[in-house]
Amino acid sequence: MKSFPELIKEANDQINTVSVEELQSVIDDPNLILVDVQSKDAVEENGMIKNAIHANRGFLEFYFDQRADNPFKKIDVKSDSKIVIYCGAGGQGALATKTLIDMGFNNVSNLEGGSAAWLEAGNILYS
Repeated sequence: MKSFPELIKEANDQINTVSVEELQSVIDDPNLILVDVQSKDAVEENGMIKNAIHANRGFLEFYFDQRADNPFKKIDVKSDSKIVIYCGAGGQGALATKTLIDMGFNNVSNLEGGSAAWLEAGNILYS
């Protein structure tokens, strides 16, 4: 049986990460899909990074399933769309990034350190 730290380490070994500085340089790119995978409560309490969409990690597969008849699809995404995932500290983001890669998305990265690193760098979150 694997522990959640083992699962996160395994995911981090298989995914790409972006730094806060790298995200800052592309934050206004209209082709970027920035996804907050934190719980609804966390998003309501803390806010999100500018231009992000909320896709609770527990529903990620439903929201990103691109079938035309998927009633849960949150956004139209191509397999090569640039996607950056984040959570509060990086763990959920790593697992979510690996999930999207497993689903066939090939340009997905996790924000290193999540929204905590974003805030620590002097950036803000929006309600």
